[in-house]
Amino acid sequence: MSEDFYCDEVLSGKTAVEKVYETDRVLAYFHTRPFYEVHIVVIPKKHISSLLTLEESDHDLLIELLEVVKKVAAQLVAQYGASRILTNLGHYQDSKHLHWHVYYGKQIRS
Repeated sequence: MSEDFYCDEVLSGKTAVEKVYETDRVLAYFHTRPFYEVHIVVIPKKHISSLLTLEESDHDLLIELLEVVKKVAAQLVAQYGASRILTNLGHYQDSKHLHWHVYYGKQIRS
């Protein structure tokens, strides 16, 4: 896998995804290799390496990103009664592009 799967594969169109929600600057889609029964990824369309590299100029984008995370999580809560939200940092972050996992259900792979 490349350092940035989201820019190199998803945003470039090389890997097709099933979109859940989209704005001009944010994309939410079903994970291409889900770890949970329902597993959605939310990404900014602009490359940002991680939560720790956000700059002050990214403030509005971060708010929009979290609004999309909130909408997707609310959809899962409405449909299933619960959801979880996760972002990884450092060595836990496989792809060096800020992203949030919004998921529900049992873990289906590790």
